[in-house]
Amino acid sequence: MTAPAALPFSPADPAFVADPYPGYAELRGRGRVLWCEETGQWLVPHHADVSALLRDRRLGRTYRHRFSHEEFGRTPPPPEHEPFHTLNDHGMLDLEPPDHTRIRRLVSQAFTPRTVERLRPYVTALAGELAGRLVDAGGGDLLAEGAEPLPVAVIAEMLGVPEADRAPLRPWSAAICGMYELNPSEETAAEAVRASVEFSDYLRELIAERRRRPGGDDLVSALIAAHDEGDRLTEQEMISTCVLLLNAGHEATVNGTGNAWAALFDHPEQLAALRADHALVPSAVEELLRFDTPLQLFERWVLEDIEIDGTVIPRGAELALLFGSANRDPAVFDRPDRLELDRRVNPHISFSAGVHYCIGAPLARMELAASMTALLERAPGLRLAAEPVRRPNLVMRGLTELRVATR
Repeated sequence: MTAPAALPFSPADPAFVADPYPGYAELRGRGRVLWCEETGQWLVPHHADVSALLRDRRLGRTYRHRFSHEEFGRTPPPPEHEPFHTLNDHGMLDLEPPDHTRIRRLVSQAFTPRTVERLRPYVTALAGELAGRLVDAGGGDLLAEGAEPLPVAVIAEMLGVPEADRAPLRPWSAAICGMYELNPSEETAAEAVRASVEFSDYLRELIAERRRRPGGDDLVSALIAAHDEGDRLTEQEMISTCVLLLNAGHEATVNGTGNAWAALFDHPEQLAALRADHALVPSAVEELLRFDTPLQLFERWVLEDIEIDGTVIPRGAELALLFGSANRDPAVFDRPDRLELDRRVNPHISFSAGVHYCIGAPLARMELAASMTALLERAPGLRLAAEPVRRPNLVMRGLTELRVATR
C-alpha cells in the first residue's frame, strides 16, 4: 500500500485541482489501485481497470438495495440532509437493477437516435441565436451567455417546463451538484438540501398539472402515461428522474464547452486548424472531452470483495474510478497529453460505461457540436478577453467564467 502522504492526489489542494493531469500520470506509475487517506477511497487510475470496473456487477452506485448502512459498515447521512438523499437516491444514477433497469427503459424512449435527431433544428437554431447575441455584444462571458442557456433550454423543452419557469433550474442544479464533490462542506450541503426541496416542490406541482391535462408530448407527460399503463414509477421516482436529467443533461455540456474553449485558446495551432476546417468538429468534440474531462471521477461501492493486481478491496470500501486519468493513459492513447483534434482512435470514457453509460450522450454531443459550429461560423475571430476562471472543484471539472471578445 502506498504511503498516503506521498500520493499526488489532493482534491483540497488548489494547485492539484487546477491541473490534476501530472498527478494522474504519477498515480498510473505507482500502481493499478492506491489507497487515499484524504478521501477514504481506493483510487483506480488506469483506463483498462476503469473500463472493466464500470461493467463489474460486484460494484454498485448504491448498496442500499442489498445492505443497510450498518450491515455495510457505513454511517447513515445526517437527518438534516434527508431531502437531498431522498431526491438523489431515487434517480437512475444511484439505483441498481432491477429499479435502474425499469426506470431507464422508460426514459430511454426520449433519447432514441430518432428522438434526438428531431431536436437538431431546435438545438442548431438556439446555438446560432446565442452565438449571434454574443457577437452583437462584442463578447462577454461565454459560459453564462452561450454554454449554459443551450442545454438548460433543451432539457427544459424535453421535460415540458414552461419558459417562464426556467430561471431557477440552473441555480438549483448547481447547488445539488455541489454534493457530488469529495467531502462537501456543511454550507454546500445546506444549499443542496434547500435546492432539493424547492426543485422537488416545483416538479410535484408540474406533475400534478400534467395529470390534470394529460396528452402532452413532453417527457413528464410520457412518464405519467407509462405509469398509468402499468409501467410503475412512484411520484418520487418521476421527480428524481427529472432532476437527474436536468443536472446530467447540462453539467456535461456546460463544463465540456468551457473546458473545450479554454483548451483551444491554449492551443492556438489546433484552434487555427479547426477554424480552417469545420468538418473537424465531430472529432474535435470527442478529443476535447478526452483531453479535459468534465467528469473527473466516478465513485462505486464494493458490494463483494474484489482483487485488483494482488490487492484485495473489501466489501464496504469505495472506489474512485479516475476518468480524467484513464483518458490520458498512454497504454490506450498515442501521445495522450497532446491535444489532437483529428485523433482517430479515441475510446475515451467521458460518458462512463456499462449500465450507467450516459443516456444523454448523443444529445450532449449534438449540443457541443452545434455550439462550437455556431461560434466558429459567427465569431471566427473569437479570442480570450481575460484569463479563464476555474471552479474550485475536482469531480465536476469546469469554469465559472470564460470572458471572450468577438471584435
